[in-house]
Order: sequence, then structure tokens, then C-alpha cells
Amino acid sequence: MVFRQFVDDDLGCASYLIGDAGAGEAVLVDPAYAIDQYLEAAERERVRIVRVLETHTHADHVSGHGRFALEHGVPVSVHPLAEPEFPFDPLADADEVRVGAVAISVAHTPGHRPEHCAFVIDGSFVLTGDSMFVGDAARPDLAVDAHEGAEGLFHSLRRLTQLPDAYEVFPGHVAGSLCGAAMRPDRSSTIGAEKRTNAALTYDDLETFVGASASVSTPRPPTTARVVALNRGPFVPAAAELRLLTDYRGATVLDVRAPDDHAAGHAAGAISVPLDGGSFATRSGFVLDPDERIVLHASTPEQAERAARGLRAIGFLELAGYVTEIDATERTRPIELRELEHLLEKDAVTVLDVREKDERDTGYIPGSVHMPYRLVRACGAGCVENGKPVVTICESGARAGIAASILAAAGVDARPVLHGGIGDWDGHTVAFRRCGSSG
Repeated sequence: MVFRQFVDDDLGCASYLIGDAGAGEAVLVDPAYAIDQYLEAAERERVRIVRVLETHTHADHVSGHGRFALEHGVPVSVHPLAEPEFPFDPLADADEVRVGAVAISVAHTPGHRPEHCAFVIDGSFVLTGDSMFVGDAARPDLAVDAHEGAEGLFHSLRRLTQLPDAYEVFPGHVAGSLCGAAMRPDRSSTIGAEKRTNAALTYDDLETFVGASASVSTPRPPTTARVVALNRGPFVPAAAELRLLTDYRGATVLDVRAPDDHAAGHAAGAISVPLDGGSFATRSGFVLDPDERIVLHASTPEQAERAARGLRAIGFLELAGYVTEIDATERTRPIELRELEHLLEKDAVTVLDVREKDERDTGYIPGSVHMPYRLVRACGAGCVENGKPVVTICESGARAGIAASILAAAGVDARPVLHGGIGDWDGHTVAFRRCGSSG
């Protein structure tokens, strides 16, 4: 058997190549929009990709099924409840898809989405898609009412736990995805291990599970509806080649270089989302509008291509181009925590805490203003209205840099704590204790 797991570390998405080397054929499960990786792997394994299987209509990344269909004539299979607008072969519960001597059994496992299916491979392991993760389960609120989705998910998880304990579990997402909050970093597990350790499997009754699972606190990316529409709609072809530009006037400049490079010099109005800072695509999706004209500012053409790949994965398919040389008229002076302490003693700055609410509850600087980084662009200069310079802070500096660049683009005197965060703060902090909590 041919088996390969592919992981997009930035989005936390996993896809799979499964085939029979003797027959020279393989299927692809949940492919990403960037399909060259699969074609190269298939060539190395000397198999031909003959079908794409989708566990469901993805909400977090653009599928590559359209490119396989348009460029290579590969058919696509998905459950009819997905209501696709493209030609497809329907999957149903208990169906068997064969690729050479390899048998793939379909298990309809709704909850995350009504059409969701898991795939049991050759009676030895299972691709759980967006149902069971390593350490957690999928969020139930992206396609239907959260309580309805959670009820379906409860029964689907119970069905999966009826598989033998020795079965390996390969999920559709790994740690880093917004689809599950308690995922462990492992990229695979077993049914037995999950029954012992998975937080979502600790609930014995439906009502308790629904109450816990439906209370989703993880923010929903604003790209969700667009990505679902692209994946459900007519096949999406390959994007146009990324062009090197000399004129970026009238565009939103997305600076994907390192935060210190942005601080040292950038174009007026540029937004900084570092490519190598982790969660690049997710963070970009929270602060950009896919309908605006976007020009990437990168250090090299290779860096621009990597950034374009990340943005296209979340539905930003029509990028204007990229620049490596730019009129860097603006500077940002990052601030160190010791300096911040002195400025606060003088009441000379406003601190803007750009973490999420649950992070802030664990401890924050007294008097600081709270606004998650993902909301700062919509809020603009109105985030802070007292006229003082603004210092942005988060846990490590990554989101603080994004927020400061957005505020600077809106005309605010903003300086980020780039190297460090609340966890490194030596001064007094306040924790928020909710009613009913202990400790």
C-alpha cells in the first residue's frame, strides 16, 4: 500500500495519498489548492491519482479538487448532502471505494457538517477528517446551528470509537487549526489512545456533550463563507502567475517580511503579517478583505510565492502581485517591556492588549484597553481615543506587530512590543475570575 500524509503547518490541515503500488493507482483525500506536492509524490511512488475523495466541504482552505478535475480529468467524490455545484460521484454510508487491492469504506459521520464522512482504509486505520482529532473533536458551528451540529457529532464520535482500539487515527486537522481547541501536537493516534485521552470523549451523555461542544469560543475566520462557496461551487482553476510589480499605488500592501524588517522601513499604510511568524494565512484572513487589491512586499521572489500560496489557500486567489523594492518612508520603533513600565509610570501611553478574551482573563496589565488584533482594522483609530501614543502587546509579539501596523496605517502613533509579551511582564497584572470558577 502507498500511504502519505501531507500537512500544511500554517493552517494545520492534513491531506492523504492512498494507493496500490502494484496497480499503479491512488486516491487523494482532502487535497489542498496547491496540488504540485501530490503530483510529485505520486510520481515518486509510481502511481496515478484516479480519484479525489472529500470528507466534506471545507471551510478553512480552498480544495484542490477543482484543479485535479480541470487539469487532470480526475473525478471527485463527496456525500450528496454537500450539495455541490460541480460534477461529482456520490458517496453513501457503507460504500466501498477500491483502488487496486486497497479497500476504502465510507462512514457517514455528520456533526461538523451534515455531509461529513470518514474513511476506513483496508480494515486497519481510519481517516477521521473533521470529526475526531488527536485530543479533541471538530467544532460543530460552521454549517448548522451549534447544538444541532454537536448532537450529530456526539453520535459520530461514538460510532468511531466502536472501531478496534488498534486502528490508527489520521485526522483532517492537526494542532494549529482553529477547528479544535485542545488538539495535541501528534499527527496521528489510535482509537484506543483517543478513548483514553481525548477531551471530547470524556462526556458520557448527549446533553452534557452538546452543552460543552456547542459553546465554541474560538473565533470564526471571516473567510469561512467565501471558502465554503468556492469549494461547493464550480471547479476553481489554478490562479494566475504572481507578477513582479513596480507600481503599487492604490493597493493594500501586505508586508510579509520579518517584523524587525518592517519596523526598519516600510511603505506608508503597509500591514505587517510575517510569513514566518506562524498562522500566516489565518492571521492575514482576519485583517484583509479578499476583494481589495493586495500587493505583497517580500524580501525575495521565493518568499512572495510562499506568501501567495498561503493566501490562495484561504480564498485570496486574485493577488495583484508583489514587490521586493519599495519606497520605505515609514519607520516603527518597537518598545521593550522595561521602557513600557517607565512610560506607564508617567501615564504617557495607552496599552492595547490584542490577545483573545480568554487569554486576557488569565492576566492583564491594569488600565490596558482590550481589542483582539483581528478586530483592530475594523475599529481603526477609534480603538483608542485618548490621544496618547499606543503600545500594543500580546503573548509573544507577533499579533502586537500586526495590530501596531494596522493602527499606524490609520494614523495612530503605535508602537509594538515585538520581543516578549504579557508572560514576560514583571509588573502587576490582574486576572479575571468568572462567576463559579475556583482558585
